[in-house]
Amino acid sequence: MPRHAPGRRALLGAALAAPVLSLARPVLAQGAWPSRTIRMIVPFGAGTSTDIMTRLVTPRMSEVLGQSIVVENRPGAGGIVGSDAVAKSPPDGYSLCMGSIASHSVNQTLIRTIPYDVLRDFTPVSLVTNAPNLLVVGNQVPAKTLPEFIAWAKTQRGVAYASAGNGTSSHLAGELLKLKTGAPLEHVPYRSGAQALTDIISGQVPMTIYQVTAVLPFMRDGKMRALASTSAKRLEWTPEVPTAIEQGIADFDVAAWHGLFAPANLPAPILEKLHGALNTALTDPGLRPKLVDQGLEPVGMKPDEFRSYLAGDIAKWREVIRAADIKAD
Repeated sequence: MPRHAPGRRALLGAALAAPVLSLARPVLAQGAWPSRTIRMIVPFGAGTSTDIMTRLVTPRMSEVLGQSIVVENRPGAGGIVGSDAVAKSPPDGYSLCMGSIASHSVNQTLIRTIPYDVLRDFTPVSLVTNAPNLLVVGNQVPAKTLPEFIAWAKTQRGVAYASAGNGTSSHLAGELLKLKTGAPLEHVPYRSGAQALTDIISGQVPMTIYQVTAVLPFMRDGKMRALASTSAKRLEWTPEVPTAIEQGIADFDVAAWHGLFAPANLPAPILEKLHGALNTALTDPGLRPKLVDQGLEPVGMKPDEFRSYLAGDIAKWREVIRAADIKAD
């Protein structure tokens, strides 16, 4: 026998080790993400736009990932309660948050005691949808364009505008318009957007900035009219309505957005897989019409782009909140 040939004892050891090695592979494979149910926290109540959108998007994501995604509503403190629960969860991909402009942008400045820092304590995955707004006026307002409205407002002692509540996108959009134009606009917060629209129709309040699908039925009935969309481009629901930017108000891009977040330090392979599943869902031709029916524009954005977007959005609303001296309720 050659000197380098293995002896019987070595061969026996190799034979005994082989089953151990073959068993190790499945054990390692079980660590691949996802291997169990994923929890998707919506930090707002059932029936909100964030909740509806999440329940439309997650089934397709679940199909791609091969695991169930359970949507859990955890409202409270304007989105802070549920968001904070995810921020404090392990960064293993099994606890996610579908946040919004409120929970992950405006609150960063509006709430002094907010328990998390968005850019430090979360991994931004992607912008998911925009909920664009229209600036609408009641029929008692003589203006037919946004410049005409601004000129008319400046002849008044003060022009009230309604919002869906303090710190909402409709409130902030009104304050941004006031800062950019110098129009004497006065905020009137309502408990809901529906109440605000009722008073626009009755003539109690001249103007509001609100979600496109909510105001469309009243526009079609001739009870109010849109002077501008507040997005960067014209909306597919109302292509005839020019943007505020087209009408001379620079950088006036305001939409109530929704975005997907994970806890900070999410491993890159999980982030890549999660982002891929979301992107597949958002580009599904069967999903888009369902989102559009809810007044939502599917967007999608790479994680690094979303982080930059967030930083800019937080900075923009910080300036508006401080300049307008907006306080939390």
